[in-house]
Amino acid sequence: MSRHVAIVTDSTAYLPHRMMERHGITTVPLTVVLGDRALEEGTEISTRSLAQALQKRRPVTTSRPSPELFAETYREVARSGAEAIVSLHLSAELSGTYDAAVLAAREAPVPVRVVDTGMVAMALGFCALTAAETAEQGGTVDEAVAAAEKRAGNTSAYFYVDTLDYLRRGGRIGAAQALLGSALAVKPLLQLRDGRIEPLEKVRTASRAIARLEEIAAEHAGGPGVDIAVHHLAAPERALALADRLRARLPGLAELHVSEVGAVIGAHTGPGLLGVVVSPR
Repeated sequence: MSRHVAIVTDSTAYLPHRMMERHGITTVPLTVVLGDRALEEGTEISTRSLAQALQKRRPVTTSRPSPELFAETYREVARSGAEAIVSLHLSAELSGTYDAAVLAAREAPVPVRVVDTGMVAMALGFCALTAAETAEQGGTVDEAVAAAEKRAGNTSAYFYVDTLDYLRRGGRIGAAQALLGSALAVKPLLQLRDGRIEPLEKVRTASRAIARLEEIAAEHAGGPGVDIAVHHLAAPERALALADRLRARLPGLAELHVSEVGAVIGAHTGPGLLGVVVSPR
C-alpha cells in the first residue's frame, strides 16, 4: 500500500482479515453492549454469543467508537508512515461513527478525509477496498475518495430478516412499519437507500422471500465485473445455498464472498438475516 495515503474504516465493513492485511486497511471497532458489558466488535464478542443473547431476549445495544479511539488510530497510522488518511465509514443515518471520526480528524497529525459512504457491511467494505487499490496505484487522497464514492454510488444492498422487531427496538425502522409486518405475518425484504434501511417488499413466506432476494440481486448485478457479498447471521446453510445459486446464475461474477455479519449489524437484524450486496467494479 502507498505510504502516502492510508485507508481506515470501521468494523461494520466486515472485510475478510486477509483482505485487510493485503491492502493495509486499518479498522476501528464499534462497541456492543451486552447486559452491563461493553465489548469490541470483532475481538471481544462472537456472533454466536450475540445470537444466543438475542434469542434469550437479553438487552443488547450498540455504540460508536469514541473520538479518542479514532484519534489514537490516526496517530498510529501516521507513525507508520502515512502522509494522509482516507477514513471511510458506515452511513451516518445509522450510526454516530462518522461524527466521531470527524471530531478526531481535526486533531490528527496528518490530513484526514472522513467519508460518509452511506453504506454498511460489505457495501462499505467494497468502498474501502477500492480506495485502498487506488492508493496502492499512487492515487491521491482526492482520487481515493472519488473512487470510493463512485463505488458507493453503484452499490446496492438488500436484506431479508425473519422479523422487523430487532430493527424496531434499535430505532432503525419505524414502529408502525414493524407492527404492520408482524400483524400481517409477512416476511420483509429491505434495502439500503440514501443511507437508511427501508422496506422494499413484503412476501408471505421465508422461502419466497429468499427466492425474491435472489431475483433482485441477479437483476441488479447486470453484466460481468460485479462483486457480490452474501451475508447472514446464524444462517450459514441459507447463505451458502443462495451464494451457489447466484454463482450459477451469474457466471461473469468477479468475486463472491460469503460471510457472517458481526455483532453490531446482527444486534439490529436478529438471527436469520440474509443479505446480498451487489457492487459493480
